[in-house]
Amino acid sequence: MHRHLVLRLEAPLAAFGGEAIDNLGVIRPFPAKSMIAGMLANALGLERYEYETLQALQDSLVMGSRIHWHRHCLRDFQTAELSKSDQGWTTREQVEGRGGGSASYLGPHLRYRDYWTDTEANVVLRLLPGSPWSIDEIEEALQRPARPLFLGRKTCIPSVPIYDGDVRARSTFGALIALFQVGFQDADFSLQWPAFDADDHDRILLDHLRSSSAKRDSAAEEFHDARLEPVCDERNWTSGVHTGERLVRVVNFGQSTWESHDYN
Repeated sequence: MHRHLVLRLEAPLAAFGGEAIDNLGVIRPFPAKSMIAGMLANALGLERYEYETLQALQDSLVMGSRIHWHRHCLRDFQTAELSKSDQGWTTREQVEGRGGGSASYLGPHLRYRDYWTDTEANVVLRLLPGSPWSIDEIEEALQRPARPLFLGRKTCIPSVPIYDGDVRARSTFGALIALFQVGFQDADFSLQWPAFDADDHDRILLDHLRSSSAKRDSAAEEFHDARLEPVCDERNWTSGVHTGERLVRVVNFGQSTWESHDYN
């Protein structure tokens, strides 16, 4: 059994960001691995220039996510015209200046940013051997973060504490299933987890759930088999861009799928 920390991501607005396209800030359906690694780094007090440590933290992270179906995408059109002398405050209560010549700031800055509204999501995570930190140190940092935490962008302030306890399970998928034994049975949702994390055990769980769903009345929510998807959500922390891809499994559930079983 592995110990998995549980994160509760709830907010009026959240941005599970992907790669920006020109002036459009797109969002992903699920929290990106780089986003969660960045959140943990923020809680630990790491700086952006600590590239090797940030990379090691992300590489040691094994995570899965649950998202609520009933949410909507909101697109915000933003415009601002800043001058070289304009300054802003940072989360460290220090004034941030601007570089470049005065001509760099001529004309308004136009961009679009997407957000999820009424976000309700969970993340379960564990660390591989060789991680720069222990799971206990991550737990402590999430409860007493070095800096304020947010859900993707600084404007996305969580409405509840992010740390939400832990569960023990043989796999990431098993940890996601364990959430439903502690009060999460009443929603329609989707799950995402690493494709080859304890795959045999995950297959047994999926087969059991598929069998349980098939015995229900035909009017019940349809159970969809897990699908294999590639995602590019890991950051190269030295270059600052997302590179490569990893394979995940995604499955949709309705509340009628669940019965009282021990899925661990």
